[in-house]
Amino acid sequence: KLALLFAAVGKGTNWLSQRNEGDNIDLFGPLGNGFTVNPSAKNLVVVAGGIGIAPLRFLADEVVRQGRKVTLLMGTGSAVQLLPEGSSSQGLLTDGVLPWGITIHKCTDDGSDGYKGLVTDLITNHVDRADQIFACGPLPMYKTMSRMPELKNKPVQVSLEVRMGCGLGICYACTIKTGQGLRQVCKDGPVFDLSDVRWDDISC
Repeated sequence: KLALLFAAVGKGTNWLSQRNEGDNIDLFGPLGNGFTVNPSAKNLVVVAGGIGIAPLRFLADEVVRQGRKVTLLMGTGSAVQLLPEGSSSQGLLTDGVLPWGITIHKCTDDGSDGYKGLVTDLITNHVDRADQIFACGPLPMYKTMSRMPELKNKPVQVSLEVRMGCGLGICYACTIKTGQGLRQVCKDGPVFDLSDVRWDDISC
């Protein structure tokens, strides 16, 4: 069974939103790499901006099963976009439900649920006890995080989304600059160390 979480904001996602049960679509993947959890990491902080919650939900569920502690910082535009919380110690119940057993801090742009503001505003209060930090969200969120002094000496992994052409590392449309030279998001990513990406060279 496969669940997709997306926002209908462009031609492709609008087309996808109009598909019905029983329709056939072509899928290409999985591609690239994923998050890497340090075996010694016990306390994890995950930062989700908007639909960036999708991969982090599964990461949180897996590490909770391993006995690690997870603090989720979840930010969206309004309360209606927040993923609901689970209610069972057996982990995920249904698609779109957060795993049970994690600490959740919510924020919304309009203040309709939790803290009113950006999810990056919450990071400072939780970074000290984090062994590792994982993030998925929009590019401006990453740029803000890259400038935060609290994260300079913390291991932070981010899942980067840019426009991709082939998905195989052939067309170079998704090439970015990193401390290791030019890298392709579809092939070398999408997960990168926050400190390794040259964020000023990527356009929002």
